[in-house]
Amino acid sequence: MNQSDGGERLDAIDLLRGLAIFFVLMNHINIRLLGADVLYTRFLPAQLVHFLVWNGQLGVQMFFAVSGFLITSITLRRWGSLRQVSLRDFYRLRFARIAPLLLLLLVILSVLHFAGIHHFVVSPETGGLGRALLAALTFHINVLEAHRGYLPGNWDILWSLSVEEVFYLFFPIACRVLGRSKLFFAILFGLVALGPFGRTLFAQGNEIWQEYSYLGGMEGIALGCLTALAVSQVRLSRRAMWIVGGSGAAIVICSLIFSWQAYVGWLGRTGLNMTVLGVGTCMFIGATTQARWRSPRWLAPLLGIGQYSYEVYLTHMFVVFGFFGMFVAAGKPMHLVPLLFVATILVSGLLGAVVARLYSEPMNRLLRRGAVR
Repeated sequence: MNQSDGGERLDAIDLLRGLAIFFVLMNHINIRLLGADVLYTRFLPAQLVHFLVWNGQLGVQMFFAVSGFLITSITLRRWGSLRQVSLRDFYRLRFARIAPLLLLLLVILSVLHFAGIHHFVVSPETGGLGRALLAALTFHINVLEAHRGYLPGNWDILWSLSVEEVFYLFFPIACRVLGRSKLFFAILFGLVALGPFGRTLFAQGNEIWQEYSYLGGMEGIALGCLTALAVSQVRLSRRAMWIVGGSGAAIVICSLIFSWQAYVGWLGRTGLNMTVLGVGTCMFIGATTQARWRSPRWLAPLLGIGQYSYEVYLTHMFVVFGFFGMFVAAGKPMHLVPLLFVATILVSGLLGAVVARLYSEPMNRLLRRGAVR
């Protein structure tokens, strides 16, 4: 969802989204390198490696928390209260933001599938192209993969969109019916409480479902929703802003740096590592939003990527496969690995910005005409 959407941009939001997409990109490049037996991490400190290239899933959790905060904040700003939300306009605005690029992506992926391009063919074992299209359009890519195995990379990333859009299918209905009632809060807190179980007990040993389950992802969205509701009601003192924001930043930083220790330890075994990260992310969001925090200039590249995070997320696998193909064709030279990472991230950010400005944003404006602002 477009953060501004009638309001000012928030540096903290763009920074978090930029960090999230950075870790997703690093993870996806790393997976391709290791799959091609490029053991570039042999001489690097294990802690640094885990921090830089294995935090993609944590990045998505940050996305979810940001998304829940934005959707709730924008709903409150646009309609004044949860009960006043217009179902027609909510779904129309959501369609205008999500559908144009998603539909274009599916068309391109279908063409590449029929052309037999490597990395883009959906195998019969996973259901074939028709089954993948159905799953993408009805937001259950995650369910399909949990039962049939991983889809090609450009399809696989749509699992997170499946989680988000199922949540937002019911969100405005719950707002209209329940408003700020105790039951509404109970549902949100219930999703938070069930999140860890969605990643552990309910997954029943299915490794894909442990990461891609609806409950596991909706926990982060629910945390973001609760944060937006709290921010709309409670005004923190300047001292409290620093304490809450600083503590949230510390939790996020520690969760990312020590992600491996958390994953193999008690937090990971109970599924609470993601919960802790989500809480820290929301603490940072809540405090910095009220403080109108401005990011230092040296973080501008991350803010830029974060501003176009949806476009970068949906298109970055084309860049990953493109540059990785050139890297393999060049003989997989080890000294070019750093350049592969840097070039992929920069070009992915540039592609996302171009797609947003030339396609997504114009289509968004066109489809939104006549809807409430």
